[in-house]
Amino acid sequence: MKLIKPIYLFPLVVLALLMGVAGGWIRMGYVGFPIPGTAASHGILMVGGFLGTLISLERAMVMKNRIWLLIPFISGLSIPVLLLVPGWPAFGHSLLFVASLGLMAIMYLQSLRHPVIYQYVMTMGAVLWMAGNFMLLYSGFVPAAVPWWIGFILFTIVGERLELSKFLPTPNLAKSGLLLLLTLFFIGIWIPFHRYGNWLMGTCAMMISFWLLHFDMAKIAAKKADQFKYIGIGLRVGYVWLTLHGIALCFLEPHALYYDLYIHTFFLGFTFSMIWAHAPIILPMVLNIRHTPYHPILWVGWIVFQLSLLGRILVSLIGLPEWRTYFGMINGWTILGMFGLMAFVISVKMVSGLREMKGI
Repeated sequence: MKLIKPIYLFPLVVLALLMGVAGGWIRMGYVGFPIPGTAASHGILMVGGFLGTLISLERAMVMKNRIWLLIPFISGLSIPVLLLVPGWPAFGHSLLFVASLGLMAIMYLQSLRHPVIYQYVMTMGAVLWMAGNFMLLYSGFVPAAVPWWIGFILFTIVGERLELSKFLPTPNLAKSGLLLLLTLFFIGIWIPFHRYGNWLMGTCAMMISFWLLHFDMAKIAAKKADQFKYIGIGLRVGYVWLTLHGIALCFLEPHALYYDLYIHTFFLGFTFSMIWAHAPIILPMVLNIRHTPYHPILWVGWIVFQLSLLGRILVSLIGLPEWRTYFGMINGWTILGMFGLMAFVISVKMVSGLREMKGI
């Protein structure tokens, strides 16, 4: 398995992001990059192709045997399959289902090695990804899979935050309360969505966000400087987006863009805020480099991302379709720009490091 290296799989993550953003633009009316198949597979590309592959890659790297890197490879392989074989979507969906089974196996083995609560939470996240992919494979209907995919990301992120905050003096009662909220959220996924399921999920999402704002170590990091402040503030803003997601789930059902609002307050507002905040930690590990992508210039992209997303949500609520397309276009470009900025920062640091080594 020496031929499979983490850095070789990263282009699949980038491809999923590019195709997913292009599909989102088309769905909003911006056809600057009319790539066939991306609009129909937008959600699958972003959740399965991008997030699923990235998370699987991150977890597979912890395993000693490199054969586990086949899991993110299978997940990433679903991207060209979905786009190049559009008449056979079940093939791409099947690859994602197999990949989610593999991630479940990885998390199960890691839970046996480290039988702690945060491992169990992340393992449950993998189970939810599998359930969502099964719903997609069984029904071919993306909205049927979405609540499970939301659970996948939420449980994974909460588990990671519990792991990173394990040395904080969090009361046992508070930890038990969080587990209760996650359990109720899981029950909410099972309940029919428009028959109190959305209410239970939304209420739990708001309560989980309040828990994270109060007990997560992000509140400590936000008071520090430089990279720690960037991570801390980014996380806490993400938790606010999780609150807005809960509000959308509970109270905006009559709105014409209800589906769009509750989806993107979570997958853009909450999830991408988590990505921007965790990137200085995760990217060096995935790419096997010693340079962090953090630089103060990232604040510019981060602010534009947050403001453009907020603008998109507000004009959607008001009912201004042209402005919604405009803000969505800016938001998509900002996502790509943020990754471009991080790649640029890493490249500059690597070149500077080589010059120092050579004494130039």
